[in-house]
Amino acid sequence: MRIFSMTGYGKGVSEIDSQKVTIEIKTVNHRFLDLGVKLPKGFTFAEDLVRRLIKEKAVRGHFDVFVNYEDNRECKADVTADIELAKRYYAIAGEIASATGCVNNIGTTEIMRMPEVISTQPNEQNEETLAKLVEQATITALDNLNAMREREGGLIMQDLLAKNKELKALVDEIEKYAPDMVSEHKAKLKDRIEESLQGVAIDEARLLNEVAFYSDKVCVDEEITRLKAHLIHFDQIVQEGGAVGKKLDFIVQEMNRETNTIGSKCCNVNVTDKVLALKNLIEKIREQIQNIE
Repeated sequence: MRIFSMTGYGKGVSEIDSQKVTIEIKTVNHRFLDLGVKLPKGFTFAEDLVRRLIKEKAVRGHFDVFVNYEDNRECKADVTADIELAKRYYAIAGEIASATGCVNNIGTTEIMRMPEVISTQPNEQNEETLAKLVEQATITALDNLNAMREREGGLIMQDLLAKNKELKALVDEIEKYAPDMVSEHKAKLKDRIEESLQGVAIDEARLLNEVAFYSDKVCVDEEITRLKAHLIHFDQIVQEGGAVGKKLDFIVQEMNRETNTIGSKCCNVNVTDKVLALKNLIEKIREQIQNIE
């Protein structure tokens, strides 16, 4: 399965009868699906269509959608003449000429310039045609966008699997040191108790029970087991693909929780170093997860 990055760019162009729609989509990271659609005048009807198409192809991320329209038709407007008004203008010109003795030299050109004789009205745009243009351009833009997001997502997927492999190796090393960590704690605790008692006779069996009880608090076997389970689950989710960002984010939180618990219990320098390395890798994974859908 595929993993998609939330960062990308796609462009789509559609043209019918010298009418052209160009759609550009830019995406960046976002916790949810956030859409910003900028439409030209007269295209408000197409916003719901664009949003629906995007929601069919994306789960989360911030989308900036830019829609551009070009009308390259030869005849973009209807031109009409008010003949009756033109006749009236001509008649008035004749009356003025008769009354003043001037020559009536008004011509067609002059009459056409008279107010409201000639009017233009833009050709009505067919919403069905425009909707089809928008749909085709949006689908193409989304396909191009997702191709780019998929390529980047593939690289992120490889990086996540590689880092998870490093985590597994670190956990295996911590597991090797775990028995020594418990035995060291037992020995140190026993020595401290005996030193505090300063030679006072004690019940050796009870002392050993108390030491075992407190030493059990530094045992990290359960945390290691749970952490290993999270690492296996992490691999499964990544390889499953799809919109896995939120799932992985939850798993990483749990991994971090177990690592912190191990760190709080550890009393071994080697384990401390491994825990710090674990926390550093988990943080890098967490940051990378913010980039995927």
